[in-house]
Amino acid sequence: MNKKKYFVKLMGCGIMGMLFFSGCSEKPGTENGEAVLEQETDDKEREELEPTEKKESGEKRYSRNEEIEEPGTSEASGPGTAEPTEPGTSEASEPGTAETSEPETTEADWSEYFDGFQGAAVLYDPFARQFTVYNSELAETRRSPCSTFKIVSSLTALEHRVIEPGRSLRPWSGEMFWNENWNRDMEFEEAFRSSCVWYFREVIDEIGQEQMQQELDRLSYGNCDISDWEGRLNTNNNNPALTGFWIESSLKISPKEQTEVMERIFGEESVYSEETQNTLKEVMRIEEQQEPGLSIYGKTGMGKAQGIVVDAWFTGFAESAQEKVYFCVYLGRTDDKEVSSAAAREIAVRLASDYSFQIPNSERIEKVSPAAAEPLAEESF
Repeated sequence: MNKKKYFVKLMGCGIMGMLFFSGCSEKPGTENGEAVLEQETDDKEREELEPTEKKESGEKRYSRNEEIEEPGTSEASGPGTAEPTEPGTSEASEPGTAETSEPETTEADWSEYFDGFQGAAVLYDPFARQFTVYNSELAETRRSPCSTFKIVSSLTALEHRVIEPGRSLRPWSGEMFWNENWNRDMEFEEAFRSSCVWYFREVIDEIGQEQMQQELDRLSYGNCDISDWEGRLNTNNNNPALTGFWIESSLKISPKEQTEVMERIFGEESVYSEETQNTLKEVMRIEEQQEPGLSIYGKTGMGKAQGIVVDAWFTGFAESAQEKVYFCVYLGRTDDKEVSSAAAREIAVRLASDYSFQIPNSERIEKVSPAAAEPLAEESF
């Protein structure tokens, strides 16, 4: 019995011991498990955090790159571009703005030059960027250009080789025209100076409507209207060889616009070849010069309605070694005066000469009287 009790106690102690040691082993095992879990959690967190840190680190590097690039950009665009641009812009834009600004316009009383003629005059000084205008309302009124348009038709023909100096002879058809000077074969130079309409009618037809329209648009020539190509609106002449859109027809231009066109052709920013300009200057040059050192170039024009002169022109420019002045003189119908392109030319030559040499007002009117200038033959429209 005692042995049995002893055995039971021993078994109980053994079980207790086992339970005790089992509990001890679980506790460390649990702690180790928790440690393992904590380690696994740390590793997992590291795995989760490492991309974040790398991402953050990458963002920081990108941010630093931005910070590095920004100074780099500022070095390129700031000192290199921005800072010089501001002075550059101010230096370039201010003169540019001045150059592209509208020219000033002043009015002048040139009535004594006109001596009773109803008309207008415009002088444009490109150096001063100034228009000087007499009779501003009429100076802005568009009228038929008549033979002054031969400047533009010649320009276009020369540029596009419709006319070639030295090889410009055109045969006369044999038709008898009212101007005897036209009744023969013609070279360009003679046709221009005698204002031979049949010659330029042929030239303009060879240029063609499309090319002519492009040129007028480029020059901003008045209303640029060549719709009446054959000149049927001209009530003064129904001979197809002696009329066209530029003679009392669809094309219109003002005296002020005439001066602007002259500058577009002969000015510093002209798009036309030097050869063309020089050829035109040769045929436009006025032989009888009023002042030494001054050359005057221009073209007359005249148009009638029902046999009465309603438009008379002289437009061109005056040139010296120091300056160039563009001008246009227009005369309209004046009942008690004999309106002609010759009269318009006389006024223009006097105005251009006086303006170019800045003659005092007291001397200007007496300088050249209408009677002193050599008269022109009747203008030929």
